[in-house]
Amino acid sequence: MSRQAIGETLSRRLHRAEAAIDAALRETATLASSLPAARVEARLSAVTGQGAFDGTAAAISALTQARSHLVHTHATLSALARRLGLAPLAVGPLDKPDDTPPIGGNIVDMRGPRPGPILNKSLPTPRETC
Repeated sequence: MSRQAIGETLSRRLHRAEAAIDAALRETATLASSLPAARVEARLSAVTGQGAFDGTAAAISALTQARSHLVHTHATLSALARRLGLAPLAVGPLDKPDDTPPIGGNIVDMRGPRPGPILNKSLPTPRETC
């Protein structure tokens, strides 16, 4: 297997890992936000549910730390790919405003033409409305 193919495989796996952490954070945050109303609706004292609050807060903290480690891993792998002369890749949604990025985990070879128009739009001044 070529270094480029290995890099592409790692890129896809990294994107899936980042998406999994984000999904876990969303679900855990949703759980945490549901706890106060559930406690009140069940007519339980604040003391009764505190363990659940503590547990979800700890889980959010751990997931946030895991996400930070993956971001660091992403930067490390990107730097390694540049040193090895591998073609830059973009996997998954590119989150570019006014652009039509690929959706669903498509790989785009950044050496080729970019999808969608590239717009040069300045940011509004504080007096302008967005």
